[in-house]
Amino acid sequence: MQPGRTGLAVCMMVAAAFLNSLDAVIVRLLAGDVHPLMIGFFRSFFGLLVVTPWIVSRVDLKASPYRVLHVLRAGLKLASLVALFVAFAHAPLADATAINFTMPMFLVLGAWLVLKERVGLSSVIGIVAGFVGVMIIIRPGASGFDQWLLFALAGAVLTAASQLMLRRMALRDSADRLVAWNLITTVPLGVIVMLPVWSMPTWSQLGLLAVQGALGALNMTLITRAFGMAPASVLAPLDFLRLPVVALMALSFFSEVPAAQMWIGAAIIIGAAIIGTRGMTWRRKPPVDKP
Repeated sequence: MQPGRTGLAVCMMVAAAFLNSLDAVIVRLLAGDVHPLMIGFFRSFFGLLVVTPWIVSRVDLKASPYRVLHVLRAGLKLASLVALFVAFAHAPLADATAINFTMPMFLVLGAWLVLKERVGLSSVIGIVAGFVGVMIIIRPGASGFDQWLLFALAGAVLTAASQLMLRRMALRDSADRLVAWNLITTVPLGVIVMLPVWSMPTWSQLGLLAVQGALGALNMTLITRAFGMAPASVLAPLDFLRLPVVALMALSFFSEVPAAQMWIGAAIIIGAAIIGTRGMTWRRKPPVDKP
């Protein structure tokens, strides 16, 4: 890897962390007025509009060996987004973001149980420690228990399931086609699930939804490009920058001050994710698939 390209990749990942944090802020601004199912649809719809020229000019959709699996993975991806949006709408943004960092642990656990991948002792330790961190933040049974954080946990599980499918599908299909088909199939699924709760957004709400979709597409592009320019070992830890950025934005926009147990639990989860994924040897590096 060239040092200049690695530096550029790091800058892309930092920018992606900021964009991802803005996504959470937009969801909170829309909360109560736009249903999470509608947010999920519009995010996919406007994101697809942004990348359509790239799909038309560069992606051979017909060459994909999959059809039904694209729909299934798109359904998992949409469900993970909606679950996370519910958490962002009701729970403290920093807490929901920290809980969502458990995704790599569920990914390792699923690869072990479902794909029969071999895991090391560090992976087992990371998974156990990660759940300890979750318990510290959620505090089940305590007076401060926030049930909405369970949606962030569900979002992490669903994202991990989508990633497991992606790893298997990447063995026979290209990264470009997998990304394109996921965007294309998510939109009609989003239409179907949002119809029961449909209400016409205002122009200002549509503007925010359009910005969110464009930011999501740009975020995906930045991360995909970055991982093509620098080692994953260098870039993956930078994703955790989302937490302090989200915490700062939540303080600035909504006067949310994260509790001490959030930082303690988040530190354990982040450390567990780093340790746990290092104990896993993947057969092939998959394309990047971020929410």
